[in-house]
Amino acid sequence: MDRVRVGIVGVGNIATLNVPGYLAHERAEVAALCDPRPDVLERRAREWGVAKCYSRVEDLLADDGIDAVEVLSPTPLHAEHVLAAVAAGKHVSCQKPIANSVADARRMIAAARDAGVTFRVTENCCHYPPLRKARDLVRAGAIGTPTVVRIKTVVGRTDSEFQANLDPSGYGWRFDARSPGGHLFDDVMHKYAMALWLVDAHVRSVQAVVRTGPLFFEAPTVALWEYDRDDLLGIMEVSYAPDMFIRSDHFGADEFFEIQGTSGFLWVTRLCGQLHDLPPLVLYEEDGRRSAFADLDATYDGSFRRAAADFVDALVGGHEVDLAPGTALEALQLAFAVYAASNERRPVDPSGIETAVSPAGWPPGPEKLRRDVEQMFARESARAARLARPGA
Repeated sequence: MDRVRVGIVGVGNIATLNVPGYLAHERAEVAALCDPRPDVLERRAREWGVAKCYSRVEDLLADDGIDAVEVLSPTPLHAEHVLAAVAAGKHVSCQKPIANSVADARRMIAAARDAGVTFRVTENCCHYPPLRKARDLVRAGAIGTPTVVRIKTVVGRTDSEFQANLDPSGYGWRFDARSPGGHLFDDVMHKYAMALWLVDAHVRSVQAVVRTGPLFFEAPTVALWEYDRDDLLGIMEVSYAPDMFIRSDHFGADEFFEIQGTSGFLWVTRLCGQLHDLPPLVLYEEDGRRSAFADLDATYDGSFRRAAADFVDALVGGHEVDLAPGTALEALQLAFAVYAASNERRPVDPSGIETAVSPAGWPPGPEKLRRDVEQMFARESARAARLARPGA
């Protein structure tokens, strides 16, 4: 294959990050768009200069001018759309999470294998240069043998143009029973994937405490997991800080990754946000040397462009793709194990989960959502009043 003709399934909020990488690639062509909303479809077609538009997935998949599809539809539709795409003989990249259940993920993987098509899960973190360089350094032994992986996420507020222009209707399914969980299932899936990908290790046991927060946030959450090596542990912390401003060009969230080894450590100091005035990657070595990798491209949208490019390059050149669907399935099991461990107050083996698990109290009822929204607006009003005071 010399050129990849890509069809985009779903042109909502996240498509604005995923599609530009295909548009810019010299060996790719965005050949068609598909979305059931005619107004959104027409607007994206004008923005991206795409002539072919379909309102039904089956019509796009019947188009012989499509070689591969990027599935950016809501997660509850991933299994249906991926299975249809591989049945049509298309190569597939699918937005994370891979599916709503482990059983669906297994069916998707098996179907792609049987059809002989390439299948990967879109994970921009695999193509974020600070994280990718950190993985390379771990593999090269720069910090000795990894012993602890620590991942911190905090969600706050920001004033980015990107977040201000998000379509609220694209979030409706994330707040109800169409999703098996909230923020820990949706956004934190990136971090579960990195917990596995950064150290090339499997998780055998999870302990966790998950609290119910406002809206779809499950915070605070703290999780501890054991890898399949006795000398390697993982720690994850997720916080919601609605009154805390986070510098960001995109979402109001910030991440911090630390990999401690027997002879040094690595810090990846950002992903989406820009909370810390530190280089994006810091290496501390055995002899006390500290190396700062300040020249790495740490732009969040850049990682999405690289993810699109890697899918095209894999189809053209035949190399393996990241994120491999098997790792995406394990990340899904890890997400469900965090819920199960908190619900049951006991260690849980992720590999034993074959369906789906939801956190206690999920989904939030309409009364809770109403109260949460009222409190959010009250908080914003109070902040505006404080800022309006003389000398504020």
